[in-house]
Amino acid sequence: MVTEPQLVTGTWRTVARVLTEVFQPPVVVSVLLLISPAIEPGFPGTIWFGLLAAFFVCVLPLAYVLVMVKLGRIMDHHVSDRRQRTPLLLLALASVVAGLLVLQWQHGPVSITVMIIALIGGIAVLAVVSAFWKMSGHASAISSAAVIAVFMFGPAWLPLLLLIPAVGWSRVVLRAHTLAQVVVGSVFGGGVIAGLWLLLREWML
Repeated sequence: MVTEPQLVTGTWRTVARVLTEVFQPPVVVSVLLLISPAIEPGFPGTIWFGLLAAFFVCVLPLAYVLVMVKLGRIMDHHVSDRRQRTPLLLLALASVVAGLLVLQWQHGPVSITVMIIALIGGIAVLAVVSAFWKMSGHASAISSAAVIAVFMFGPAWLPLLLLIPAVGWSRVVLRAHTLAQVVVGSVFGGGVIAGLWLLLREWML
């Protein structure tokens, strides 16, 4: 028999809220896009391409969400209602594709294109799954970012993997997701999205 997680209050709940806000998907993915050109010559001079990508991939979708929250059409900026996720993810997917086209027009680094294509695959799957199940976007984002950072910069960055259970814990504590939704999100991000990024990097770079 599955039971509801015990309600956590006080300091630990505050810690969970901080983790959830600091490592929310738009923030994590923005950082990932900013550092993605580091595997090609020209970095950090090419970081502005990462900023451009983050605008389309993260800033525009988040701005839309915040407006919809203000209008009362979306529950909160984490889009806690599963039924509201699929349309939003499809909109985000359109914004991401637009960003990819702009980067191609500007002859941006291939490494950012690789990252965006991997993210497109992840967003598309999340949009489909969200139609019937609430897989954790927080877990997917942090796990893919942590694993990709280790691939990019080496074993010295392995401690970043500790963020995966920490962020997952915060989502369960806040009752935003079940343990299963967090675990599946983590496996999907760290395995599928990061794996797709690795394959694309080997193929395109």
